Amino acid sequence: MPKDHWFSFVLAGTLIASGPSFGAWHEDVSQISSSTQPSSSAQVQPSGKEFDETRRLLQQGKYDDAISALQQLESTHPGMKGLSHELGAAYYKKNDYMNAIATLKKALEENPRDNEAEQLLGLSYYLAGRPAEAIPALEKVQTWYPSANVDASYILGICYIQTKDYPNARKAFAKMFDVPAESAASYLFTARMLLRQDFGPVAEEYAHKAVALDPKLPLAHELLGELYLYHSQIEEAIAEFQKELELNPGYAQAYYKLADSYSRVQKYDEAERLLQRSIWLDSTSTGPYILLGKVLEKKGETQLAVRALQRALSMDPNNPIPHHLLGQAYRDLGRNEDADRELKVAGQLEEKQNAKP
Repeated sequence: MPKDHWFSFVLAGTLIASGPSFGAWHEDVSQISSSTQPSSSAQVQPSGKEFDETRRLLQQGKYDDAISALQQLESTHPGMKGLSHELGAAYYKKNDYMNAIATLKKALEENPRDNEAEQLLGLSYYLAGRPAEAIPALEKVQTWYPSANVDASYILGICYIQTKDYPNARKAFAKMFDVPAESAASYLFTARMLLRQDFGPVAEEYAHKAVALDPKLPLAHELLGELYLYHSQIEEAIAEFQKELELNPGYAQAYYKLADSYSRVQKYDEAERLLQRSIWLDSTSTGPYILLGKVLEKKGETQLAVRALQRALSMDPNNPIPHHLLGQAYRDLGRNEDADRELKVAGQLEEKQNAKP
């Protein structure tokens, strides 16, 4: 099929067939404590309605008002059952982790079996940047509590990573994903988490261990390819992505990453061919369209590059990269006004991104 025809067909088809893109779950520990109402616990909550109003305030995000009301209760009803628990949970939701720690420790002194307070204490230590102190509390309670709004097994695993206790991190993630602790899958999950925490060398060691235990484990070779690509070991990355495709030939992301590897050594024809396959398999991801625009521009096929980048922007208009690349393509075509507009938008979006804390 002529190139212009296949690309037109892709664009026409994806405009009809594409849906919303599915992003990877993103870790944002600064937000995990602020979205749900503390749950009821039969162990520590009174049977009356003493805390109904403060729970309503917390649900509305009025943390200071809830804390003030609880402090007033504390002054008028010292020793009220469950008050330290409620106040500690309120501090946790407000992201005031130091006060949460002090108050939740008091709640546990009052009721050592308050498992929810134990878990919130561990999470508060973690979010306060004290992972070593978080571990004992999180080890005691690894049950899901809605008030925490996070899987404590995951946070426990991250604490182990941050304290360089990698074997116990692997066990925590194995439990979270319901796989045997000594399995290839547990090493792969841990390798992925290590990479997310910027523990690259250990992540590579664990990824190699996963492959050694099970050479046909899906996504293990892809992870090794990512690590090699990050270190600019292009030939090694290509070999790993090819192995992944042998095991998983319908995986669009592997075609995309292999194309990225080829583009870095200026093998643009191979990269374009692989990007076509990636797009045929998954038309909802912007990455292949952006890379295709770069590859076509490098090949001097600027009109096609513009169409690929316009498609990427129709899916993700707030991404500065395709705006910048499109501006360059317009400049090459002599469309200076369009080029200035796109480059200006790219600069504005980059400023917004850099301004975010």
